[in-house]
Amino acid sequence: MTSANVPETTREIHLAARPVGVPRLDDLVLADAKLPELADGQILVRNTWMSVDPYMRGRMDDRPSPVLPPFAIGEPLEGSAVGEVVASRSGAIPVGATVSHFVGWREHVVLDAAAAVVVDTAIAPAQAYLGPLGPTGLTAYAAVTDVAPVRPGDVVFVSSAAGAVGSVAGQLARKAGAARVIGSAGGPDKAAALVDVFGFDAAIDHRAGPVGEQLARVAPEGIDVYVDNVGGEHLAAALDALHVGGRVALVGQISGYNAVEPPPGPSNLLQAVLKQITLRGMQVGTYLPLMGTYTERAARWLADGSLRTRETVYEGLEQAPEALLGVLTGAGVGKVLVRLGG
Repeated sequence: MTSANVPETTREIHLAARPVGVPRLDDLVLADAKLPELADGQILVRNTWMSVDPYMRGRMDDRPSPVLPPFAIGEPLEGSAVGEVVASRSGAIPVGATVSHFVGWREHVVLDAAAAVVVDTAIAPAQAYLGPLGPTGLTAYAAVTDVAPVRPGDVVFVSSAAGAVGSVAGQLARKAGAARVIGSAGGPDKAAALVDVFGFDAAIDHRAGPVGEQLARVAPEGIDVYVDNVGGEHLAAALDALHVGGRVALVGQISGYNAVEPPPGPSNLLQAVLKQITLRGMQVGTYLPLMGTYTERAARWLADGSLRTRETVYEGLEQAPEALLGVLTGAGVGKVLVRLGG
């Protein structure tokens, strides 16, 4: 089955050079590519939205990973995307369906139907399946329910709290019973959004002074859970503030993603020993079997307004490199997306 005007070529974002430190725009290039013919069981998707995520910086380096391999020079990047099926040789996914998949950073893609998931745009916009209803939301959910489970009455601290994961994690911590939720963000506008938009009890502007001193002022009796998206100074401050038996979800370390040399670890790690703190790393792929259950619940929260989200949208594939640099330098609030078409 095929819709009208099926293209023979598409455009992709390729890795042109491995960045040293902060990536430059010319480390990524826009390239044309020929689309292969569909084989049995395959679909052609016109991507309409793609996700831009901090973890992608690590894949730009030529460094082995137990999770995802490095991007190859001269080859397209990849990541989460949603789009419309415009041709299908699969009985499972018809033309016209909206699907999510992991082959973004291009305008069209041919892929096996088994690698795509049909999403319901009647309950939420397509792009929500890249943010609060997708891997981003699932990351936040797993962090506060399993990795560092929030218990009723807990005081919870979230770093990069105006970002895609952090903004959802703070709200889900409240749903899990947190008595007080504190977030850290960069700049006064972002800090204000934590309270005014996302419903945090207090906010820290990490650019306004030492994180440890600010955290001590807004959580003078300490914290029980820390959702770490940043590492560095934030992790050190949390270790000082955590109670005995505190829990830390190690979700990301964005403060060190652009470092030329490995950043030093917290100098106060002994606090984890003395206070019997649990520090647990996580990869969202481990929790993908929960996606269906989580999405169903989160869609209800979106519909009733108890889960609030924001998007920072870049228009067109040409703006994807700028979007990635923005994510890595703290630009935007909420989920960063590139809109590829209606």
